[in-house]
Amino acid sequence: MIKTPAILSLLSLGLLCATGAHAGEGSSCCATMASGKSVATSMTMAADKDASTCPAKPTMKDASSCASMAAGKDITIPASEIIPDTILTREAQSQLSPDAVLSILMDGNKEYIADNLTVRNNTQRVRDAALGQYPMAVVLSCLDSRVPVEDVFHRGIGDLFVARVAGNIVNEDILGSMEFACKVSGSKLIVVLGHEHCGAIRSAIQGVELGNITALLSKIQPAVQEAKSSFKGDASASNPKFVQTVCDDNVLLAVQQIRDQSPILKQMEDDGEIKIVGGIYHLESGQVELLD
Repeated sequence: MIKTPAILSLLSLGLLCATGAHAGEGSSCCATMASGKSVATSMTMAADKDASTCPAKPTMKDASSCASMAAGKDITIPASEIIPDTILTREAQSQLSPDAVLSILMDGNKEYIADNLTVRNNTQRVRDAALGQYPMAVVLSCLDSRVPVEDVFHRGIGDLFVARVAGNIVNEDILGSMEFACKVSGSKLIVVLGHEHCGAIRSAIQGVELGNITALLSKIQPAVQEAKSSFKGDASASNPKFVQTVCDDNVLLAVQQIRDQSPILKQMEDDGEIKIVGGIYHLESGQVELLD
């Protein structure tokens, strides 16, 4: 049980936030509350309101007014809505199957979409993880700042390895990182995560050439050509449907490249030790859609 004073302390430290910031209204609200300014002001104005009107499962929209109405009164947050303080251990990691990990991440994404309140004791988790880490999965994501990977899957410190590069492309360094995550550290799942409205994908379609960006975009060109071979309609960067088709193909090609270019990971998948999947993050809804 977390009582009102503790929640206000978390707010002032920026540790209490809602997982639904994907839609846009959440991130600014959370930042405002974390500054302590709007919380203090609204508490003064609403101190005489009945905390019973605070919703049982507040969303980001409700968080500020909820804390205000609850001033001086005790409220509780169900344990199911709090990310545990303990990090994943080697023993716990070893007992997870690839399918179980995938279910955990997809269930977490549903919680993220639903704007479930999340409380993280990040300070404690950092200390607990200092001497070792046993993440359950590795996620290859785009560099895009609108894709907060841990939040998207409702996970905390020590739960995931995250590799980020524009266009979520695969290269020798990424493969080596994945091999470390799975073969050395025991992760059970690899997720290649693309996303809607990807600037790298649009740039590849447009044939942009600029410095080292040129070489990076060349790794997306196979997906562009794959999409053009079957797409019916305007195959240009101005057509959102074509851009999304290339994005999907780019994820699927990355999944195949992992299998083709890493005998270690391919063997682990064949032996059932890991699973390799691809998905698309929808910016407007926050949903992760798995690709076949």
